[in-house]
Amino acid sequence: MSDLFECKGIKPMLIGAEGDAFDSPDYLYELKLDGERCIAYLDPNATDLRNKRNIKMLPKVPELMDIHKQVRCRCILDGELAIIHNGKPDFYLIQRRSMMTDPLKIQVDSQLHPACFTAFDILYHDDHTVTDLPLVERKKLLQKVVSMETARLAVSRHIETHGISFYQLAEQQELEGIVAKRKDSKYYFDKRTKDWIKCKYLKDSDYVICGYVRKSGSMTSIVLGQYRGNQLIYKGHVSLGISSESYQRILSIPHTENPFPDWNENENTVWIQPSLVCTVKYMIKTESGSLRQPVFKGLRNDKLPSECIDVK
Repeated sequence: MSDLFECKGIKPMLIGAEGDAFDSPDYLYELKLDGERCIAYLDPNATDLRNKRNIKMLPKVPELMDIHKQVRCRCILDGELAIIHNGKPDFYLIQRRSMMTDPLKIQVDSQLHPACFTAFDILYHDDHTVTDLPLVERKKLLQKVVSMETARLAVSRHIETHGISFYQLAEQQELEGIVAKRKDSKYYFDKRTKDWIKCKYLKDSDYVICGYVRKSGSMTSIVLGQYRGNQLIYKGHVSLGISSESYQRILSIPHTENPFPDWNENENTVWIQPSLVCTVKYMIKTESGSLRQPVFKGLRNDKLPSECIDVK
């Protein structure tokens, strides 16, 4: 069997359920950080940081190139890449960084808004995988492996049993929410499992950008879609929160035909190839699946359009 560390290419385990916060002695609870999921391959000589699509992220976050010096042995850690701003993870800042291509701009931004990696799981230790260990054992091992925590590398803290009060604390701080994880759960690569349950305060979903509406030479809203099988389903518009960087990126995508045959399009709609994914936050979803008070949160390059699934 090939060595997991040498092969790289891990597809992480994913959250498989969402619900209200609850108390249980069978679960531990940790904050859901508003960043970009990454796998860190750390050995005595180098750091290799990759997102869910196996894209190397160190060129985007060079300030994290030495976090391997903070672990005791060769290991693979699962965690969240984020930029902390005003004491909270800022999704816009980390997504903006992940879209940057100019090394000089990246270097300047890394000094103005330095990124961090918060590890919440360990998948490989020294020379073997540890995914068959219960989560509580992996958590203990993770604490031992990280020899020193800094502003660049930290270990996610968790509590046991008291999920409701922990969620209320996250809500008071206007954080994204918490994740409940079954204590005895194993780690399954590339699997969405109900052993992990998200309890979100700030709701959001990922959508394919299918087009935009132009009026008087400017973009007024973005047309959203999600896949049901191989068919894109219309999911509404979002107008608020679109940055100039996102605007320019959307404008650069080639045009195409209307993907929604049953939707009466606005004559000012420009349809584009469904190659971009964005995150939209909202208050609630209506019974029809449309969004109340949607706000554009940012583009993301760590998720494929085909992964934006209509779950209605």
